[in-house]
Amino acid sequence: MKTFGEIFDTCDWNEIRASIYSKTSSDVEIALNKNGKRTLEDFKALISPAASEYLEEMALLSQRITQKRFGKTLQMYVPLYLSNECQNICTYCGFSMDNKIPRKTLTDEEILKEVSVIKAMGYDHILLVTGESNKTVGVSYLANTINLIRPFFSSISIEVQPLEQNEYEYLSSLGLHSVLVYQETYHRKNYSLHHIKGKKSNFSFRLETPERLGKAGVHKIGLGVLIGLEDWRTDSFFCAMHLDYLEKKIWRTKYSVSFPRLRPIETSKISKTFEVSITDRELTQLICAYRIFNEEVELSLSTRESPKFRDHIIKLGITSISAGSKTNPGGYASAFESLEQFEIHDERTPQEISAMIRKQGYDAVWKDWDRTYQLENVK
Repeated sequence: MKTFGEIFDTCDWNEIRASIYSKTSSDVEIALNKNGKRTLEDFKALISPAASEYLEEMALLSQRITQKRFGKTLQMYVPLYLSNECQNICTYCGFSMDNKIPRKTLTDEEILKEVSVIKAMGYDHILLVTGESNKTVGVSYLANTINLIRPFFSSISIEVQPLEQNEYEYLSSLGLHSVLVYQETYHRKNYSLHHIKGKKSNFSFRLETPERLGKAGVHKIGLGVLIGLEDWRTDSFFCAMHLDYLEKKIWRTKYSVSFPRLRPIETSKISKTFEVSITDRELTQLICAYRIFNEEVELSLSTRESPKFRDHIIKLGITSISAGSKTNPGGYASAFESLEQFEIHDERTPQEISAMIRKQGYDAVWKDWDRTYQLENVK
């Protein structure tokens, strides 16, 4: 079987975009009424402008599919930012190396202080996040952190720089559960416009990361694009294409898709706000399209989104949600100040989010995974 990169290189961005925008009402109706698994052509129809007139029907179908597979539950998770040090220059990120800000990497003592606050919130699933700095927060730092916090959490995920297969195997042996690695954009030509310097500028290495993760036996792989960098419909199609490929080739692994939308960032000089190229209505369409296309994939939504939007979208396909998030190292417990990676939008506490979830007839799930049965393999 060809690699995804080899298949991807046979595709033309402009041709795919034209195909999506040419879909008709008839194509949308075929996708909605189909029995059995939808195809990538169906996904094109569901994210097309023509599908905007079918949003209510899509929402009802998405809700029904989600409840059938996941019930009325939402998994709760929280990010723990370990470091804002980074060797990349990226146009959209507060941690970018050219942003002259104080840099901070948490010590063991500071990590445990953060963990104490996070555990008091009720969390059992944690996502470790760093900037991409191999010298400061490389594999040895991540391994030490996983060993340090493993007694406190049932599930440990990371969102860090792409690693090699053997490095993922090593971290998995220590207790790593899942890895999030967003391509940011699948527009190969324009990728370099957003990622100016550093290892992240290597489009192909990042694109190949999920396959290395699969070969390493990582339990769950998280995909996504940074919505707002390029045309959201075309980028999302390539992400769905990537997901479809991975599920066929690496079928033992679980998958999730996230929907990070560009948010304002603080730089050392100005507050930088991006022109968001997707409306709330369109993001709702995209989330429903993913659920109708793939009944098994987990769909995650962060505190980047507004309280109003999150309150309304949780019934329509989302299966995991964060709350009370801090996007700067030391943000939960420490007195020192460090710059946020981006501004969050929903600032409600985990307890407030949990109450909102219950009010809508759903259950907030704080723990749904445990590595206990694998402890004999953990060194």
